[in-house]
Amino acid sequence: MGNLFSSSIGRKLVMSISGLFLILFLLFHMSMNLVAVFSTEAYNMICEFLGAHWYALAGTLVLAAGFLFHIIYAFILTIKNRQARGNQRYAVSKKEEGVSWASKNMFVLGVIVILGLLLHFYNFWYNMQFAELVGEQVGPYGPADGASYIISLFSNPVFVILYLVWFAALWFHLTHGFWSAFQTLGWDNQIWIKRWKCIANIFATVVMLCFALVVIVFFLRSFCGGAC
Repeated sequence: MGNLFSSSIGRKLVMSISGLFLILFLLFHMSMNLVAVFSTEAYNMICEFLGAHWYALAGTLVLAAGFLFHIIYAFILTIKNRQARGNQRYAVSKKEEGVSWASKNMFVLGVIVILGLLLHFYNFWYNMQFAELVGEQVGPYGPADGASYIISLFSNPVFVILYLVWFAALWFHLTHGFWSAFQTLGWDNQIWIKRWKCIANIFATVVMLCFALVVIVFFLRSFCGGAC
């Protein structure tokens, strides 16, 4: 177990496996949030189901915990790598070929992702699932009335911009992390690594566009009082 967290290969393996929680977390919430675009009643039914059944709540918490672990662990590794390199990282002046912008700025992206996640947890998880756990209403709406939280939050342009910036950071993180995880697991020959990079770009783009769609749709609806 010690080698898993101390060796370079072990740390990459931990990052790859924990990254699956990030992917599953995003896929689950993307599917759930898209429902709200077509039917707020159906979305509230899903929210009620997640809050009423312990196994649904436990599953959500496990995915969220894996997501948090992945981001925080990546944050810690980045700091350790920077400390280990010291002044050497400033010695390179030319652009490294084959190294993406995302891979060189994972620290900054990680900070944005963590801040966005904390904001999201406060806006939704605290007001909804936490309220279910403590058995009382802690937000302006009921714990199962997720649609009202979405409508209220994304009528505010400040939150719209913050969430879109968060989605952009997640897109960069996913485009690098997705194929990097398979590279760590050994699928890194010249043919497959190109395929994984292509799949990563498609996956990240589709998922983040779906998230952005929800934000933009509800922001535009706020101008017509939800009638459109």
